[in-house]
Amino acid sequence: MANQETYQLNNPQRLFLRYTIAVLVALTVLNLFEEYWDRVEIGSFTISLATAFLLQLLLVMVIGLEHRVASYFKGKPGVASRICRALSTWLILLVSKFVMLGAIDLAFGERVKFSGPFHGIVAFIVVVITMILAEEGMRKIYFALADKVDGSAAVA
Repeated sequence: MANQETYQLNNPQRLFLRYTIAVLVALTVLNLFEEYWDRVEIGSFTISLATAFLLQLLLVMVIGLEHRVASYFKGKPGVASRICRALSTWLILLVSKFVMLGAIDLAFGERVKFSGPFHGIVAFIVVVITMILAEEGMRKIYFALADKVDGSAAVA
């Protein structure tokens, strides 16, 4: 058997890889929608790259906020706290899409357009959900490729 080197990644390296892959997935999803769906228009590849980066930054911030609010309500007893947790999560995730769309409009203006129902918010939500699903698919593939504890390849 050939000599195999083992590489250990530290946390900054893991984060770098995670967010690099996330930006590349977002870039791919944005460009596929731009090419095949008339409700998404992006002026250039450079603008789509900047948009993918901005979206990832905003998604990280929204998910962080949602987790903080959810953990606040998770520590509280009772049905009311569970209802508040669910409603606050839903509200944060919904309102954040309007904030993200506004940030994209502010940053890129007419160079990035989402059109259709509700001034493009439906198209934008479809793109964001597709990005999240694509990232999750990449994550599943990554972990399926991991070695088992005994050194053999993992089977999904």
